[in-house]
Amino acid sequence: MRYIIIGAGAVGGAIGGRLFAAGHEVVLVARGAHHAALRDGGLRLTVPDGSLTLPIPAVDRPEALELRPGDVLVMAVKTQDTTGVLESWAGRPVAGGGTACEELPLVCAQNAVENERLALRRFRHVYGMCVWLPATHLEPGKVAAFGSPLTGILHVGRYPSGTDRTAERISADLETSAFLAPVVPDVMRWKYAKLLANLANSLEAVCGPVDGDDLLGLYRRTVAEGRAVLDAAGIAYTGEEEEKRVRGDRIRLLEVEGTERGGGSSWQSLARGTGSIEADHLNGEITLLARLHGTAAPVNETLQRVANAFARERRAPGSMPVPELLDLIDRRDRAPDRS
Repeated sequence: MRYIIIGAGAVGGAIGGRLFAAGHEVVLVARGAHHAALRDGGLRLTVPDGSLTLPIPAVDRPEALELRPGDVLVMAVKTQDTTGVLESWAGRPVAGGGTACEELPLVCAQNAVENERLALRRFRHVYGMCVWLPATHLEPGKVAAFGSPLTGILHVGRYPSGTDRTAERISADLETSAFLAPVVPDVMRWKYAKLLANLANSLEAVCGPVDGDDLLGLYRRTVAEGRAVLDAAGIAYTGEEEEKRVRGDRIRLLEVEGTERGGGSSWQSLARGTGSIEADHLNGEITLLARLHGTAAPVNETLQRVANAFARERRAPGSMPVPELLDLIDRRDRAPDRS
């Protein structure tokens, strides 16, 4: 199996780098300065044990690569970029006949829960991946991953449900590459739980590290609101005890030489000044479900709106005082229902 990593940022770069270092065939797909750095100098993957410079082939567009039977497409872009990826890769020919959307498995190694649904409109063989992989990508050609002794936990399963031989083979390859990769028949239950954890991404992005009484209290309020909305919608998600049993002590977060960990994926989007952020598909998922099921989500709705404004205006991450955000939430909570 050859792994085509579409989006070689923090998650995609760490997965692709670890697979390549373990002897698996990998191609990285990236854009702009990141692609140029990968093409010219390889991927520099830094982990707690040291730094690896990996000469992984890299391309910047689908047309630069000939697809073949046995390829696995791993989509690791942010959700706001998913539609463009699907459009550009679905119709690509596969050697021997057929197209990517007909013949090849597509793995959604992404946060949020919308990607698989979007992918299934185009691709026959879609797999969800619940990603727990603390990593950073802020400079072209460089990715740092902080987990040890395992780099991350990647639950894999067919979408919308089930398992098969392909999922088992992907899992086996990942487990030779410093990951724990359980094959599960209910991967979306794990991804909805991860969605709840990712609701804090916007909070961290706009106000900074989630510590101190005010931010921790707001974090708990954000997640509790998310759970209440999922419950109202009748959506199942894994609980903390089940997650702890899987994670155990398999991953510890350690320092990586020469790299400050910084924040999560939304914080990194603001730090890189990309102009976009995942808030519509994280906090915005809770906002949508609340509206569909006749309940309210003022905390997540406000975080969605504020995070989008930060990205659009290219404001520095962590620059909003907590009292200002709390005031915006309280004003939204008191606003009359106009439905």
